Amino acid sequence: MTFRRFALPVTIATWSVVVLAGFMFLLSYKGQAGASGQVQTHWPSSNLIVLDAENYTLVMLAHPRCPCTAASLANLERLLQQFPGRIVAHVLFLRPIEVPAGWEQSDLWHKAAAIPGVHLHTDLAGQEAARFGAATSGQVLLYRADGRLLFHGGITPARGHAGDNAALDRLYALMRGQDGGAAAGPVFGCPLQTPCSNCEGDD
Repeated sequence: MTFRRFALPVTIATWSVVVLAGFMFLLSYKGQAGASGQVQTHWPSSNLIVLDAENYTLVMLAHPRCPCTAASLANLERLLQQFPGRIVAHVLFLRPIEVPAGWEQSDLWHKAAAIPGVHLHTDLAGQEAARFGAATSGQVLLYRADGRLLFHGGITPARGHAGDNAALDRLYALMRGQDGGAAAGPVFGCPLQTPCSNCEGDD
């Protein structure tokens, strides 16, 4: 009788601790930024894309199986809507050398393709990511027409979360000429080259 009397409260307390620990882990993971890499402060030589001579050129590096990157693409669309015709945007999707052609054309690829004005590219073996010095999916680099880096980093407030955030506000300010200095922000996403357990499996 005594055992039954205490079993339910103990079970409830144990379950509550487990749920709370899981919730805290999830919060910690969502707020954990990825590596920024060694970004190029001036436009590098690229085999896929050309620096626009009149407008800003934006490059986003993406892993096609990273669920966090959907939020980055959503905020990219918001940015382009704010400054129509002023940004030439390129999204480069990683395709490792060992996978077949078309592997990179995931749901994220099609989501990016639906954004007006975005140019899509396959980054074979991450060669372009290495040229630009990017390390994390969703990482954005914005260059002026003279090739100078204006911004690098992420454009979301956390992993998988779209919406307003300080990095996006800084980008808006830079585009409006309100802040002439180069800016950086944390990037939330999966590693571009190293597989992670939180990325979706292969199709």
